[in-house]
Amino acid sequence: MKTILNGTQVAITVDRLCHQLIENHLDFSDTVLIGLQPRGIFLADRIYRTLRKLLPDVHINYGRLDITFYRDDFNKGTELHVPNETAIDFSIENKKVVLIDDVLYTGRTTRSALDAMLDYGRPSAVELLVLIDRRFTRQLPIQADYIGRTIDAIISEKVRVRWKERDGKDEVIIE
Repeated sequence: MKTILNGTQVAITVDRLCHQLIENHLDFSDTVLIGLQPRGIFLADRIYRTLRKLLPDVHINYGRLDITFYRDDFNKGTELHVPNETAIDFSIENKKVVLIDDVLYTGRTTRSALDAMLDYGRPSAVELLVLIDRRFTRQLPIQADYIGRTIDAIISEKVRVRWKERDGKDEVIIE
């Protein structure tokens, strides 16, 4: 087991990602944030809370998107896929959407999110924010616009993102 980011580094990385979003989206009037269920919402919640502290007078639309039924492996295998809650109470029509997930691995989750997102409107642009980019394992031509840390891990290695809210502490490890 190797630590990629400790708790302090996770906090600094989240703060940096928020400042990059502010730099590119200014007042967020045409931008919405969408966290991907199930694991991306921990990062998305943290990004949203940090942005609210940095921009207390700015309204930011934030939602959560479940992609369970849009996965390309939904009907394959014996694994039971349990859906999570989708909570998007705003239109994404002609908005800039920032999809937020914890790890970009094969790109299949992002592809599923793009399909699911279209049920809520047609955005003017879509960006992807991830805490960890496993750059050499992509199966689809998908890349992140905002990256916390890029790592090179072989397929047999697992990247685990732990969050204080769920796991008791913030850290990213590779096993």
